[in-house]
Amino acid sequence: MDTHDLMVLALDMAGMQEIPPDSAIYVSGEDIRRVLIGIDIGAGELLLARTLGYDAVIAHHPVGVRPGMWPVYRRHIDLMVAAGVPEAAARQAVEARLESLAVSGQSDNYDQVPSVARLLKMPFLNIHSPLDEVGRRILQDVIDRTLAAHPQATLRDVAAAIGALGEFKCATTEIKILMGNPDAPAGKTVMVHGALTNGGYDVAKAYFANGVDTVIYIHIAPPDLEKLRAEGRGQLIVTGHIASDSVGINPYIAELERRGLVVDRIGGVLPPSHC
Repeated sequence: MDTHDLMVLALDMAGMQEIPPDSAIYVSGEDIRRVLIGIDIGAGELLLARTLGYDAVIAHHPVGVRPGMWPVYRRHIDLMVAAGVPEAAARQAVEARLESLAVSGQSDNYDQVPSVARLLKMPFLNIHSPLDEVGRRILQDVIDRTLAAHPQATLRDVAAAIGALGEFKCATTEIKILMGNPDAPAGKTVMVHGALTNGGYDVAKAYFANGVDTVIYIHIAPPDLEKLRAEGRGQLIVTGHIASDSVGINPYIAELERRGLVVDRIGGVLPPSHC
C-alpha cells in the first residue's frame, strides 16, 4: 500500500468521497508494510518510527492543517438535522464557534511536525473525521440496539452498554453521566461525534430544544457544562476522548492488518481487547 491507499481506505470506511480539511497526507510514501499509528503524533514519535524501521506514521489528530480545518465543524449541522433539529436552528447553533475556530487557527504553527517528517523522509498522514465517523456509527449503533431491546433503558444502562466495548474497559477515564438522574430513561439519544470537536453548549441546547432527550459527547468544556446545568434541560453523558477516538481507529487498524500490514499502536490508541 501507499499513503494514498491508506487515506482512501479510511474514506471508504466512513462513506466519504474527498479528504476532509482536518485530514491530510504530509509526506507521501510507497511500499508501506509497517505502520505506527497514534492519536497524537509529534516530532519524537516520528523520530522513533524512523529509528525502529517503520514505513509510515499515521496520526489521528490534525497536525498540519489546523488553520483550514474549521469547516469540518459544519458537520454538526448535518448531525443535528438528521436528529430532527430544524436546519435554521442547527446553523445558528454552530455560527459563533465556527468563527472562533477560524480565527484561532491563524495562530497555529502548522508546519512544525510535518517539517520533521519531511526531513526524516518519513511517510506521514493524519486521518481525523473519517475515523471519528466510523466510531460515531459504532457508538450510535450500541445506543440504538440498547434502546430497541429496552425502550425504557436508563442513562445508566446506556452508559454501561457503551462501557462494555473493549476500548472503554482499557481506558483510565470513566464514562460520566454529567446531567440527569442515572436511573431516568435515556429517551431519544444522539451520539454527537465526528464534527471536528464537541458542540459545546450551543449544539447541545439545540438538540434539547428539538426533541432529543440525551446528548452524548466524548468531552465538554467545564464552562459549557455549567451553562447547560444552569438551564436544567436535557441529559448529558460524556464518554471520554481517548477511548472514544480508539473505537473508530481500531476497525481501521483491523482492515490494515487484514491487508497484510503490521500495525503498532502508540500515543493513546487503546486496544479493543487484551489491555
